[in-house]
Amino acid sequence: MSDFKKLKVWGKSHALTLNAFSVSKRIRGRDNSPLRLQMIRAVTSIPTNIVEGTGQESAKEFARFLSIALKSSSELEYHLILAKDLHLITRNEFASLTDQTIEVRRMLYALRNRVVASAGSPKKQVPTS
Repeated sequence: MSDFKKLKVWGKSHALTLNAFSVSKRIRGRDNSPLRLQMIRAVTSIPTNIVEGTGQESAKEFARFLSIALKSSSELEYHLILAKDLHLITRNEFASLTDQTIEVRRMLYALRNRVVASAGSPKKQVPTS
């Protein structure tokens, strides 16, 4: 797979990234800067790892990048919870971004499972480095 733009999960994760950027711009204050930056890093990591994964030569490596994207989606979800609890984003922003994050994560799991199955090694450990 070399054209990441054909993957629906990439399109959904790109839309999530754009929406999260828009919301994070409204998080102000020096004390909130680390959270804002972590949200941006986590959300941009999702489509970036999909793109990197599509360029890999093996299904095993593609699955590894999809796993990283999955982890970033979980990280983003936590940052959204924290931002909501600190009243830095509205309940509506939280609900919308969380729904998108969960949808992307489900799509990533499904794609990763298909990629692993196509590699014929669903139980093998994927290298982390």
